[in-house]
Amino acid sequence: MALSAPASIRFVGRNSRKARRLLVGDETYLWSFGHDHCVEYIQSGSFQGCPDYKDCRDLVTVRRFGARGRLVINFPGGPGRRVSDGYGAGGLVGSRENGWLNLHEPGTVRALLEEALTSGWLPDDPAVKEIDGWHFFGTVAAQRSPR
Repeated sequence: MALSAPASIRFVGRNSRKARRLLVGDETYLWSFGHDHCVEYIQSGSFQGCPDYKDCRDLVTVRRFGARGRLVINFPGGPGRRVSDGYGAGGLVGSRENGWLNLHEPGTVRALLEEALTSGWLPDDPAVKEIDGWHFFGTVAAQRSPR
């Protein structure tokens, strides 16, 4: 059974690669949304080069303004986990059990950032740290659910 997005979620078009500003206390963070996948071209009948997209994942990249470090929050697709796939709205991730998150919403990104900071991410560390966003999904979805 295919997972579908709730009808009440609206998406506004924007350049998702352009960094957006997020204020958390006295700190300014920059963040962006992205999507990544592997493409294999397969032959389909007489049509050559039909793309087959595999390993889709949605990414939220966050860095503190002026710091060298970067945090990449990775949401890989998988059984029971819905991510952007080119057919639905981009930036919507979810699971049947825990609901949905819109990765274009600043409140969602702030909640993910706060979870990462609580888990020990150091914005001043010059390394790029990639974490599995599904680890924080249940907590953030519970915070972001309509009351």
